[in-house]
Amino acid sequence: MNKLSVASRQTCLMGNWLKSIAGPAILSAFLLATLSGCSMLRIGYDHLDTFALWTVDDYFDLEQEQKHDFRKRFDRLHEWHRHEQLPDYAVFLASAGARVQKGLAREDVAWISEGVRDRYRTIIRRSADDAAALLTKVTPAQLDALRRQFEKDNRRFVREYHLEDGADEQRRAAAKRVLARIRDWTGRLNDEQERKITALARELPMNHGLRYEDRMRRQREFLQLLALRGDSARFPARLRHWVLNWEEGRAPEYDGLWARWMEQQADFYVAVDRMLTPLQREHVTHRLQKYAEDFTFLAQRPGAATASH
Repeated sequence: MNKLSVASRQTCLMGNWLKSIAGPAILSAFLLATLSGCSMLRIGYDHLDTFALWTVDDYFDLEQEQKHDFRKRFDRLHEWHRHEQLPDYAVFLASAGARVQKGLAREDVAWISEGVRDRYRTIIRRSADDAAALLTKVTPAQLDALRRQFEKDNRRFVREYHLEDGADEQRRAAAKRVLARIRDWTGRLNDEQERKITALARELPMNHGLRYEDRMRRQREFLQLLALRGDSARFPARLRHWVLNWEEGRAPEYDGLWARWMEQQADFYVAVDRMLTPLQREHVTHRLQKYAEDFTFLAQRPGAATASH
């Protein structure tokens, strides 16, 4: 629960930028850990090509030739990811389960956060050249479609995080989201646990406003970067640097708040971990184990799954 919640938050943030670069790295299987069950994980992973194409088309309104090119490149990436990355994810989740089983410390939260970053960078390094090749073919009309989708996303962000409401409403909504995420991993929480978790969550630094400003900055940078897409010598390297170094260029105020938020969030998850009952801890570790088993199953070569039955 705790570490996977951290992972899902990191991956959600990363995924927002990945969708902006034509989406190949949507393959990150950690994103699939938000699905409701193991069978859904297996089904969802096998249909990532459809989901990825739908997402990219939503942002760029692709032409048929671009869709064909995307599918071809995505299928190669998907095949590599299935057989080369999913076994690593299975080991990672099994290790996470062992850490949850014995009780979390701050270094465990740091371990999961760094693990997610490392795996993000691995996918980006593999997919950046394909993303650059796809983006070189973006038309001016598709840039307009991208701007419209950014505006739509930004309006959704404002609504979801209550940016037009007062600070108290933002804290209330944030605490409610955190509580729901924890409950999803632990099963039912008792009233006392919910009161304590809500109180702790309300003490976390409020960073949504600065996140929104940084989000807008990143979108502007991406549009500026796309203006170079006709420069085959510079564009691929610039794109790779931009997606690998997604924290670069933050305003000092946001950078400082983000560091403080990460520190306090680590303390928060350790505190929540100490509230868990044995049954709740078992609920978390069992779910991690099932995801690890699913990743192992999905990584099998053709024919291996049939032979194992």
